[in-house]
Amino acid sequence: MLDPSLWLLILIIALAIGFAVVNGFNDAANAIAAVVGTRVLSPRNAIILAAFFNLAGAATGLAVAMTIGKGILAPEVISEFKYVPVIAALASIIVWGTIATYYGLPISITHGFVAGLAAAGIALAGSGAVMWGWSSRLTQTLSAVVTAPVLGFTGGFALMVILLWLFRRRAPATIRGIFSNLQILSSAFIAYSHGKNDGQMPIGVIAMALVIYYQQIGQSGQAATVWDEIGFGGNFWWVIVVSALAISLGTAVGGWRVIRTLGLRITALQPINGFAAQASAATVIEIASHLGIPVSTTHCMSTSIMGVGAIRRFSAVRWGVAGNIIAAWILTFPICGGLGYLFARLLGMIS
Repeated sequence: MLDPSLWLLILIIALAIGFAVVNGFNDAANAIAAVVGTRVLSPRNAIILAAFFNLAGAATGLAVAMTIGKGILAPEVISEFKYVPVIAALASIIVWGTIATYYGLPISITHGFVAGLAAAGIALAGSGAVMWGWSSRLTQTLSAVVTAPVLGFTGGFALMVILLWLFRRRAPATIRGIFSNLQILSSAFIAYSHGKNDGQMPIGVIAMALVIYYQQIGQSGQAATVWDEIGFGGNFWWVIVVSALAISLGTAVGGWRVIRTLGLRITALQPINGFAAQASAATVIEIASHLGIPVSTTHCMSTSIMGVGAIRRFSAVRWGVAGNIIAAWILTFPICGGLGYLFARLLGMIS
């Protein structure tokens, strides 16, 4: 008979996989929305491309995973309350992410989970449960809520200005042919950057759960090596594979509503627009990944699309649709925070 600690570990892994699937529903769908919207790739081929490069991104670094696993809640809170705050945070983002995806609203899965985790820690141990401070990972993550969309919009706008000037004497058919090929590369780049940032979220959650499990069963030495052994060649290589496959599954099964919103409803996209939006968003995400800062593919990709659309004329962007997206971004914090707090209190009462 399995001991209770192992059952809880299995539950966390199952919820983390559910979290990754919801990530695929919503965030990973952003990565291929533009290339599907411009009809450069079919949905099926775009998903295959996204699956491969999500896996590649998730396998090339753990900076974001360590932020999620180590940088939000104080270690003593995790030691005392074990799985409770993680379960509460996972449940909150799965609920909200599923609802938002149903209505075709791209949201930040990253920030929803962080909000749920921080609120769950506060519910259990007060404000001291969260690692605050100007230089903390939480502060860096929250600051990215403003900086990443601004960089996405201005980067997309500026890159479009440069491209239109460089190719001003080329025929439209020639431009379409060139950027149809380049957009496949930019799609691979943003799928890779998604895997390196958002794709590491479930990896961080499972790693945190493994550390807690080994500490509970008295194997502190094994707990200390978990982070070193995640990756191909290590004992926990399967964590990366399971997380990446779950994200790809979510994209294939449920990402179409979000793809339609970003790829078709915000503004009309040509391959040159799609390339500029994807290249700009992927660059912002890649820089954040190197710094270990979780940013939202949703924020970066949505605002980049707005930026490349605004280059034609301001009215080329459907600002009503954009307003709904921004409202969903804002609501993600109080909704996931409130759900995380509620679930943690309920779990605290029955545990």
